[in-house]
Amino acid sequence: MAMNDSVNILNSAYLAVEYIDSFLPDNPLQQPFKNAWNYMLDNYTKFQIATWGSLIVHEASYFLLCVPGFVFQFIPYMQKYKIQQDKPETWEKQWKCFKTLLFNHFFIQLPLICGTYYFTEYFSIPYEWEEMPRWYVLLAQCFGCAVIEDAWHYFLHRLLHHKRIYKYIHKVHHEFVAPFGMQAEYAHPLETLILGTGFFIGIVVFCNHVILLWAWVICRLMETIDVHSGYDVPLNPLHLVPFYAGARFHDFHHMNFIGNYASTFTWWDRIFGTDSQFIAYKEKEKKQQLMMKKKA
Repeated sequence: MAMNDSVNILNSAYLAVEYIDSFLPDNPLQQPFKNAWNYMLDNYTKFQIATWGSLIVHEASYFLLCVPGFVFQFIPYMQKYKIQQDKPETWEKQWKCFKTLLFNHFFIQLPLICGTYYFTEYFSIPYEWEEMPRWYVLLAQCFGCAVIEDAWHYFLHRLLHHKRIYKYIHKVHHEFVAPFGMQAEYAHPLETLILGTGFFIGIVVFCNHVILLWAWVICRLMETIDVHSGYDVPLNPLHLVPFYAGARFHDFHHMNFIGNYASTFTWWDRIFGTDSQFIAYKEKEKKQQLMMKKKA
């Protein structure tokens, strides 16, 4: 009975969104995107699309999303939004991070990306434009992938902090006490495989078109680069996502090393009480700010 009720609710929600979507103006970018997509299908094999397309999406998205945080360090006005203001980025650290990223991307992640075509073939995942899900379905699927990845990340990330394991694997990621965006994927190769597995679970559950692979890559990179950016910028659209952790939440994890283990949302840390030190830290900050205002 409960399952039927849930299905009915989801169907009603889908119909409601579809009804609202029918009143929205046509997207002027849809036809150019459709033409580009069909051109890609006509001129490249599925293997080329799945492999090199996925690599291009990952590399272009990663480094483009890193640009704002990289530029912020040169803008004096933005320094008031930097969370750990006493620990500025250095060229030495950023160069070291960049070199490790290139190694991880091309020697760890690229071999995994090469399996994308075989994954889509095994699960009969379509590439055709006519099979592409509507924007709201794609958005809901990306959110579902984020929920699944967040649960995986919380428990495996917490395990990697165990005193018997930490120094062998996860310590690499914590070389930077004050994180910056490009450091999001700076990690030991084993950590890339262990925590990266959570990314693929949602794909297995939800994927009904190759576009979800790329949409979820972009969403996941957007989130992880944001929380590692080191800047808490106002009017960040990601803060509209319910229970979104954000840069301050994860920055505290790098500063404190204990607690705030989840990647995207706050609920697992709240349920298990692993955000207690962060909450105490925020309360202390509030009291200090009040005292400064009274003195002023």
